[in-house]
Amino acid sequence: MSRASTLKFPRAKSDFFATLNKRVNEYFNSNQLSKHANASMVFKTIVMFAMYFVPYSLIITSTVTNIWEIVLLIIVMGFGVAGIGLSIMHDANHGAYSAKPWVNNLLGYSLNLVGANAFNWKVQHNVLHHTYTNVYDADEDISPRGVLRMSPYSKRHYLHRYQHIYAWVLYGLMTIVWIIVKDFKRLIQYQKDGLVKRQKTNAAKEWAILIVTKLIYVGYMFVLPLMLTDLAWWQILTGLLIMHYIAGFILAIIFQPAHVIDGTEYPEPDQQGNLQDVWAIHQLRTTTNFAHNNRILSWYVGGLNYQVEHHLFPHICHVHYREISKIVKETAEEFGLPYKSEPTFTSALVSHAKLLKELGRSPELEMAY
Repeated sequence: MSRASTLKFPRAKSDFFATLNKRVNEYFNSNQLSKHANASMVFKTIVMFAMYFVPYSLIITSTVTNIWEIVLLIIVMGFGVAGIGLSIMHDANHGAYSAKPWVNNLLGYSLNLVGANAFNWKVQHNVLHHTYTNVYDADEDISPRGVLRMSPYSKRHYLHRYQHIYAWVLYGLMTIVWIIVKDFKRLIQYQKDGLVKRQKTNAAKEWAILIVTKLIYVGYMFVLPLMLTDLAWWQILTGLLIMHYIAGFILAIIFQPAHVIDGTEYPEPDQQGNLQDVWAIHQLRTTTNFAHNNRILSWYVGGLNYQVEHHLFPHICHVHYREISKIVKETAEEFGLPYKSEPTFTSALVSHAKLLKELGRSPELEMAY
């Protein structure tokens, strides 16, 4: 049984979140704004898909045949894969892109289009990570086994002393491992834990979607280039690895500093599974923003440098985060609650490396159960 099923937040009403929610709603109502995508979001969607499909088209039609030019196009595709994940799929699978469920579902499947699986992502990210942020053995983002130690409750090995050095190399493998191994292991585990049934679907359907979409991905990304271009199989495979390594590295260095960063908290429930803080305050203690003034970064990463706002209001499209962040910060300070933020992306990465180093050397803490 998943540990997440045993965890409980306090039932007491949060005056902080009630006040914050009211103020955010007033912002949208007074400005007559939709909480979903606007014209700039639609434009970004077109750009992100173009970064992926235009280079692909140039390669598959042999419009570009010079190997170094092809490598350059593959690099652009890597940024496109990450951009689709950060700016389109992410909002859509949170139900934040559109008020129309079918639009969110369609764009949410863009994750399957680039080789992964939307259903697994929604369970791992929306259900587990967004609910039990930084709770060991419930939030999968900080509960990996093996060569990376992301929580003080994880077992420590001698190799972890150097993780602040080698982690950066491993980050690039994220989407590769995800596509080849994790999607299958996750669906098996979610089926075992009853999480598939709780999402009002069935395992047969999700297995069918997973297998069919992965076959489609292999077909258009490997088989078609092999049939239609002069590229050898090993060149195509190398190109895929380069593309996914770039995408994985980008995704990792955006998501990791949001929660695995110096100063973050790792709440541990009591033996009955009761967490100390109500959900909204729990999010403030476990989440960190970065680089508020970097508009270019914010545009590309889908506003995920505003992780506090995203965790509190995941159903609001990220194009609104910059404005509502002012409301969130003021309200948090008014209630004497933390609002964690690093001034730059570089300082966030440095702080992430600092915590990796600390976790690599600190002893294992005991869990309540």
